[in-house]
Amino acid sequence: MSFRSIIVLLLAAMLLLGGCSSKDARDQRDRQNYQRYYPLIVNAEKDAAPPARKVLRTARSMVVNGEIVKGACWDYLNKACRRAGYAYPDLARVFTAASKGPYAPASLLQPGDWIYYLNHSYYNVEHSGMFIAWIDRRRSIALILSYAGEHRREPARYKPYDISHTYTILRAAE
Repeated sequence: MSFRSIIVLLLAAMLLLGGCSSKDARDQRDRQNYQRYYPLIVNAEKDAAPPARKVLRTARSMVVNGEIVKGACWDYLNKACRRAGYAYPDLARVFTAASKGPYAPASLLQPGDWIYYLNHSYYNVEHSGMFIAWIDRRRSIALILSYAGEHRREPARYKPYDISHTYTILRAAE
């Protein structure tokens, strides 16, 4: 085996192992977040209205099972709502605006709401997630169930987000 072949093999191994360790680190972080925020997640389910409770529990089951949904954040949340018995067109529109604003007052948000917001932690792109609970309401930091999509083949995760620029709120209702 030539020196060049050995170098190519070593580089390939390093890239493969680097990808695994990065994925392993992300998985570890997601598990730690789930454990850290478990009391908020369970309290949100307990305190939510019955339709929202069903959506929250369905979505959490999908997270715990590591379910991957083909598509983006919208597809994941739509699947969770449909499974819980609340199809997208039937969700109540609590607040609707353009992504440029005006933005929803924090007082409107309830656990289980499907929200559209500007994702300040990822290039300010339009994103949707499920509101779980406030972590720091004064700073607009909330625990959100988020699905990355974009062909990443990663399960949804519970993660803090700045949701100060929430422009749509949808809610499961009877």
